[in-house]
Amino acid sequence: MKPIIRMTAALTLALGLTAGAPAQAASVNGEVKKIDEGAGKITLKHGPAKNLGMDEPMTMVYRVKDPVVLKQVKVGDKVTFEAEEAAAGYTVTKIEKAK
Repeated sequence: MKPIIRMTAALTLALGLTAGAPAQAASVNGEVKKIDEGAGKITLKHGPAKNLGMDEPMTMVYRVKDPVVLKQVKVGDKVTFEAEEAAAGYTVTKIEKAK
């Protein structure tokens, strides 16, 4: 009986940890302020990005993982985006126009 209890407890703990784990890339709402296709960068004015340790709204320049996304948005667009911190700085991994 004890092995079953241990397995059940281990399974419950494992499921609880994965279900409660925060997503690495959380969507952030923002506005496109500038696009630099040549440098592969975008300037975004955005709200807090807690997954990046940014608790306050700010305007920042980000690199983009895929420069093609810069053609999908224009200055003034309201967007939602995901970003990650990399060795070279903050990088937008996904961006789309807000709905």
